[in-house]
Amino acid sequence: MNIHMNLGKDSYDIVVERGLLKRASEEINLQRKVFIVTDSGVPKEYAKEILNQCRDGHIFTIAQGEESKNLKTFETLLREMLSYGFSRSDCVVAVGGGVVGDLSGFVASAYMRGIEFYNIPTTVLSQIDSSIGGKVAVDLDGYKNIIGAFYQPSKVLIDPDVLKTLPPRQISNGLSEAVKMAITCDEELFEIFEKNEPMDSIDEIIIKSLNIKKSVVEQDEKEMGLRKILNFGHTIGHAIEKETGFSSFYHGECVALGMIPMCSDSLKARLIPVLEKLSLPTKADINIDSVSKAISHDKKVKDGKVSAVFSDRLGSFEIKSIECDSLKDRIALIAKGGNSR
Repeated sequence: MNIHMNLGKDSYDIVVERGLLKRASEEINLQRKVFIVTDSGVPKEYAKEILNQCRDGHIFTIAQGEESKNLKTFETLLREMLSYGFSRSDCVVAVGGGVVGDLSGFVASAYMRGIEFYNIPTTVLSQIDSSIGGKVAVDLDGYKNIIGAFYQPSKVLIDPDVLKTLPPRQISNGLSEAVKMAITCDEELFEIFEKNEPMDSIDEIIIKSLNIKKSVVEQDEKEMGLRKILNFGHTIGHAIEKETGFSSFYHGECVALGMIPMCSDSLKARLIPVLEKLSLPTKADINIDSVSKAISHDKKVKDGKVSAVFSDRLGSFEIKSIECDSLKDRIALIAKGGNSR
């Protein structure tokens, strides 16, 4: 399936097809210098499959995990490209999950003021969400994605076959982002999680999720309004990631926790069983004050208020500007024991 992201001069195609990894050269120009970025958690054969289709390819493997998404790694990748003599006519190809995609895209946006970037996501989370939309970034001092840019890929290749190597926890981690989009935009997608085994419907889940994000990004590429709905669950979720040092929970697990306080009671009654079905957390041992403080440094904070997304019923949302401290009671809903420590 071909999904077209219509963004004027920055438009591109998202190709979803099983077995696509082996035919990447039919979709993207690999007859030049190609800087392939992957991480130590991605099966080596995925990057090698791309390398074998390149005229002049170079693989750079970063350490797995959010800790690699920093300015030091960013600089290392740029220096590596410079040492290999990459030019403006060459390209960067990300083969991995959200960290690899975010970092590689940011490198491509900065090298010689921007060279072509292709994303080949290999996790559920990146195939469903982070590989499209053009948000590229690194973290700084524990604050997620605080340095970055909007830089659209030239094409995204999604091969659901690569998901077969993922452990169950990583699959659940990614599906959390699809649940997020279902709550705000698509009751039918949410019902797939309620009624089916998600991996039996993974192709449909990927395509439905991509189409939701595509529609939102086309209307609001730079997150001036509507695109904020894609942050549902992220305001508290990102703060939990920082408070726990990016070590206790995966990103999607933090998003799962972050969604719960932002729902009405009736919606929580449907959401929590779905999260439990996916083995996602619904409670966490977190410091309420620390999480609240982390929210105050969110990119969406202005004059002490954060722009947060709420949902009262499936397929609906409301974006509100609220005092950061006012979220403490909501954070307590997912804190084990409900007390600051």
